[in-house]
Amino acid sequence: MTPVIHVAAAAIIDAAGRVLIARRPLHTHQGGLWEFPGGKLEHGEDVLTALARELHEELGIDVLRARPLISIPYSYPDRRILLDVWRVDAFAGDARGQAGQDIRWVGLDQLAEFSFPPPNRPIITALQLPDRYLITPEPGQIKDWPIFLAHLEQALQRGTSLVQLRARQLDQAGLQLLAPQVLALCRRYRARLLLNAAPSLAAELDMDGVHLNSECAKDCVQRPVAGKRWLVGVSCHTAEELAHACKMDADFALLSPVQPTASHPGVPALGWDVFARLVAATTIPVYALGGMRVVDIPTAWQHGGQGIAAINGLW
Repeated sequence: MTPVIHVAAAAIIDAAGRVLIARRPLHTHQGGLWEFPGGKLEHGEDVLTALARELHEELGIDVLRARPLISIPYSYPDRRILLDVWRVDAFAGDARGQAGQDIRWVGLDQLAEFSFPPPNRPIITALQLPDRYLITPEPGQIKDWPIFLAHLEQALQRGTSLVQLRARQLDQAGLQLLAPQVLALCRRYRARLLLNAAPSLAAELDMDGVHLNSECAKDCVQRPVAGKRWLVGVSCHTAEELAHACKMDADFALLSPVQPTASHPGVPALGWDVFARLVAATTIPVYALGGMRVVDIPTAWQHGGQGIAAINGLW
C-alpha cells in the first residue's frame, strides 16, 4: 500500500479576519490551484515544528499562536495524504511569497471564488463554521414561545451564530408557525438556522440548512435538495454513521455522546479518546455533543473536533 504523506497546512488569519491562500506552481501536483500554505513533515518532525518551518521558509513569518482546525485523510489516484490543518491566529512578520509564488488575503466568504484541490473543501467549511452549535430545547406550547424566543435572543446576543431548531413535540402546522419567528430572530443577529425536520420543509421555510438525525440520514444517498447551497448537518453515533455522512456530502456532523448526559442516562459515553479516533477517519468537520460546555471547546479542538454542540450548555 502507498505510504501516507503527512502534510502540515495553515489557515492563517489576519487582524481583519482574512485568510491567506497561495497558488501552487504549475509544474507541481495540482499545479495552478490555490491552497492553504504548508508542506510535508520531515523525518522526526512533529506537526507544529513542520508548520513553523514551512511558514518561515515559504512566507517569512513566525507562528505565535496556533490551534488544530481539521485533519483530512484523502486518497488521490497516485498518492495518499493526511492534511493536518492548523488555524494560525497570531504571527510575526510580513507574509510574502519567498519563492515568488502568488499569495492573497481573502475574506472567508470569498473562498468559493477560488479553485482548490479536492481535500481543501472541508478546510473552507471548517473556517466558515463557528466553534459552537446551539441546539434549542423543546419550545413547548404556543403560550411558551415568548419565553423560548427571549432565551434564544440572549444566546444570540452572547455570540451564537449557528442554531438548530429542534422541536419534535410540534406538529408540522406548529413548526410552520414558529420557524419563521426563529428565523427572523437569527437573521437579525446574522446567525444561521438549521431545521431538524424533513429537507423539503426546511427548503419551504427558507432555512439556512437542514439537520438530519441518524435515521433520516440513512435514507439519503446524496445531499438533500440538489442545487440548493445550504448547510447540511448530520447526527452520528458510530464510525459507520460518520462514514455515511461523509459519503452523502454533508457539511458537518455531530458525534455523541462524548460525556454522560442526564437526558440519556443508560447510553455509554464515548469519551475523548474514542471521539478523537472516530473523527480522525472523517473528511468533514465534527462537533462534540453530550455533556458539553463552553469550557470544553479547547478540548474538542485538541481531539480533532470543530468545537461543541449543546442544548443546556449553550442555552
